[in-house]
Amino acid sequence: MKPEELRIALFSGNYNYVRDGANQALNRLVEYLLRQGASVRVYSPVVEHPAFPPTGDLVNVPSVAIPGREEYRIPIALNGEALADLEAFAPNIVHVASPDVVAHRAVSWARRKQIPVVASVHTRFETYLQYYHLGLLEPALRALLRRFYRRCDAIVAPVDSTAAVLRAQRMHRDITIWSRGVDRDQFNPARRDMEWRRSHGIGDGEMVVAFLGRIVMEKGLDVFSDAIAAAERMQVPLRVLVIGDGPARPWFEEHLPKSAVFVGSQTGTDLGRALASADVFLNPSITEAFGNVTQEALSSGLPVIAAAATGATSLVQDGVSGTLVDPMEIDQYGAALKRYAEDPALRARHGAAGIEFARTRDWDNINSVMLKLYDRVIERRQRLQASFGPRWLPS
Repeated sequence: MKPEELRIALFSGNYNYVRDGANQALNRLVEYLLRQGASVRVYSPVVEHPAFPPTGDLVNVPSVAIPGREEYRIPIALNGEALADLEAFAPNIVHVASPDVVAHRAVSWARRKQIPVVASVHTRFETYLQYYHLGLLEPALRALLRRFYRRCDAIVAPVDSTAAVLRAQRMHRDITIWSRGVDRDQFNPARRDMEWRRSHGIGDGEMVVAFLGRIVMEKGLDVFSDAIAAAERMQVPLRVLVIGDGPARPWFEEHLPKSAVFVGSQTGTDLGRALASADVFLNPSITEAFGNVTQEALSSGLPVIAAAATGATSLVQDGVSGTLVDPMEIDQYGAALKRYAEDPALRARHGAAGIEFARTRDWDNINSVMLKLYDRVIERRQRLQASFGPRWLPS
């Protein structure tokens, strides 16, 4: 099938109202698909003041704010207006990017219409529960996710380590890797700005340890702060630079050293400058299916200390471009920070290796995988229907 013959309905729980790595990857994918001549329609909650303009045509679906996390919204219905728009658009493939209520409805609609469905996995939602002391519900959530993904024709994961977990959890047999690129113009060591550091009271000789992302507990804020405390017990001289904002910022400020620098949310070249002006990137999160921020740090020339979990294990080469740490071994984080503080040459070698890795991460090459996948699942569905009749798959 030629790209211009594709009509893709994309369902996302957050396409542009809050900025994160997942929705930025989806917007880049849509931009690529439109450039190839495909037609794309995006169905997602719409807010009055989104984080950034959407790429492509965006159709609102009803949603409610998450209690206690009002910045995020839960899609709750594929209502008459959105459904009429979907029917009129007449997609020949449906792409669901979050396992919410509307995505379930979209999958059911597609199965009734005998339209193939692809699901992309961006976040390991089941791991969130432990951060909110709901770990007992994890098996039930995994069962719900398994039912959702098995009703799709194929799923995509961003890295091999995430795909391996999905296979072990029996989410699907057909799993393709759709990775993530990095904007090497935005994220590169040339963005490093010593004057910018000095303007925030950071000395030229201080080792700066960066955090980048939404300041929410599921990003491993407790482990990050404990790791910094462990390094301080080991008498490691460092400064903490926090890039980002979020509802847990007061907690983070309270649990980090008073000398920590919070610069808030940054975008564009300002974000590239802030990240490249650090010396080490510390990412203890275990909830990432990929970890865009880890790749951005590597592209910026920073050695990465990360939890040995999905995402990071496919991006960071332990002992080459950074250090992988047992997620719960706080002292290992402290020891890694100590090694980098005592050996600037090691920091430089690992940073250079990260830059070389980032040079292989071209967005267009990566997004072309989705075109091939769409074509494959459509062709497979057509072949099965030809062999077994138009109602071969139960709805």
